Amino acid sequence: MVDTNRPLRVCLISYRSNPHCGGQGVYIRNLSRALIDLGHKVDVLSGPPDPQLDNDVKLIMLPCLDLFNFEDMFRFPSLKELSDPINMVEWIGVSSMGFPEMFTFGLRAYKYLLKNHTKYDIIHDNQCLSYGILAIKRLVPTTITIHHPITVDRDIALKSVKSYWKKIKHLRWFSFLGMQKRISKKFSHIITVSKCAQNDISHEFKIDKASFDVIPNGINTKLFYPIPEIDREDGRIIVTNSADTPLKGLYYLIYAIKEVLNTHKYIKLIVIGKPKENGGIARLIKKLKIEKFIHFTGRISDREFRQQYAKANMAVVPSIYEGFGLPVGEAMACGVPVISTTGGALPEVVGDAGILVPPANHKALANAIIHLLDNKKYAKKIGNFGFLRVQEKFTWEKAAKQTVETYREVISDHNRL
Repeated sequence: MVDTNRPLRVCLISYRSNPHCGGQGVYIRNLSRALIDLGHKVDVLSGPPDPQLDNDVKLIMLPCLDLFNFEDMFRFPSLKELSDPINMVEWIGVSSMGFPEMFTFGLRAYKYLLKNHTKYDIIHDNQCLSYGILAIKRLVPTTITIHHPITVDRDIALKSVKSYWKKIKHLRWFSFLGMQKRISKKFSHIITVSKCAQNDISHEFKIDKASFDVIPNGINTKLFYPIPEIDREDGRIIVTNSADTPLKGLYYLIYAIKEVLNTHKYIKLIVIGKPKENGGIARLIKKLKIEKFIHFTGRISDREFRQQYAKANMAVVPSIYEGFGLPVGEAMACGVPVISTTGGALPEVVGDAGILVPPANHKALANAIIHLLDNKKYAKKIGNFGFLRVQEKFTWEKAAKQTVETYREVISDHNRL
């Protein structure tokens, strides 16, 4: 019999946990906080960069080569570093255009937990899905989170390039997918963040839908909230994605802005983040001659982030696919009117509290932007609806409680074996 009231000792595993770019880092930071607030003990076993957890969350950083560090990309490791077999595997993988971090991090996590697994009641892997995680499962009850099937990223990346050589490079980069598919099938309780993600992972990875627990992400409402004393600026559009990654759809929004400028010359697109120097986004903006209408903020503080949302007339999420879509939830939490594509799970988050348009369609984005610019009462109405929807459906406390229910089921199943 499992004591359903006893606080749990939880180890969250995350191979790469940047809290400023990518949902996985946000997930670890906020879930660990919410679990502790419910009375559980949480350690986080992480690779680089520092996930910047709260002080009462114990962080265990596993050393690695960190060859994707932007400050020293693809550095040549020392001979001492390469004397470690796992480091050697990592270096060879990166040198051959692959992404071996999931595989090698899993091995390092297994080595650590081989000596320390008795400290924990449950291990929770955050989309590493490697052979090391499967080995850990034999030591202690283990569950996994899959945010969305990375096969979607691969397929969109392949479609975005014409060069045969570039397609080969993409296929090599995503070669870890075979491992992820094999490992995922070995788990009877898989946490995912939306019904759309459940359906797509089930289809892509050939896993029975009954193996999934759908637990939507929360939105950090202590970080994202309205600031009524700051007036919204007419024509100010915000997007929180500056990536050149085709999956995020920023190219389509740039084309949409060009089209909107034909009739509304006063708009300005604020992009939270920084584009790649001479990357595709920067080149496109220059080609369309709309540089003065687009501003990239670079890295900003949480306080400035809130202020940017408060000043925005609307937020646009142009993603081609999202397993959940934290940016749309964060904008809604700030009371900002939202335009979102129907890519992936975004309609599950937006509901009827925003405008939904087809993905990869710049004309539809342009029409939606113009509609909000010309209908301010409607824009304010959906902004209020979005705020209420987040408060009701997407809190981290709710997500953490559901996650703990899954933990107890996993522990019970493990004890029966």
